[in-house]
Amino acid sequence: MRHDTVNGLSIPVPESYKDCLTLADSDYFRWFGKPSGSILRLWLARWKIPAIGFMFYYRLCSYRSFLYPYFRLRLEKYTRKYALQIPLAARVGYGLYLGHGTGVIVNASAVIGNNVNLSQFTTIGSVKGHAATVGNDVYIGPSVCLVEDIVIGDRAVIGAGAVVNKNVPAGTVAAGVPAKVINDSAGYTPANRYIVNP
Repeated sequence: MRHDTVNGLSIPVPESYKDCLTLADSDYFRWFGKPSGSILRLWLARWKIPAIGFMFYYRLCSYRSFLYPYFRLRLEKYTRKYALQIPLAARVGYGLYLGHGTGVIVNASAVIGNNVNLSQFTTIGSVKGHAATVGNDVYIGPSVCLVEDIVIGDRAVIGAGAVVNKNVPAGTVAAGVPAKVINDSAGYTPANRYIVNP
């Protein structure tokens, strides 16, 4: 697995289907707190939890090989059915958790770190072509809008319904319209945090 540094974050770039499955397993881990243990269990989990199904095919599409057209068709089915729009051009780290698995829209220029929670009806958008960078171990609540080229620091928490148009420092809680820092989030650790091996 290759890792690129993008906006200060180490983002995995799969170089084989084995790497893709490692990334899919990191998403599975965020749901269940343990590795899948087998590709069969990972594949079967998509029936139970649509968000896992979306991320399973999303990860497999991040490596271009002869199976790409099939995986892309499966991904498009999840995109249409559950309104999950995360372009393959977006840079996504390990262990992305899509809460409730519906209504998430991410701009292609977004960068998302490791162990991030995106709740339902989250939008990471941009009109100018440079969307937000979301750090590691970040929780984003329901119906949040991240607007333009801002930075959400590591371990930040964004409250439900917030419209964030300015940087949010690491280890803080931001809420409101427009969002303002209201507290520190020093005690926040994502549930089932996936540990990235160096």
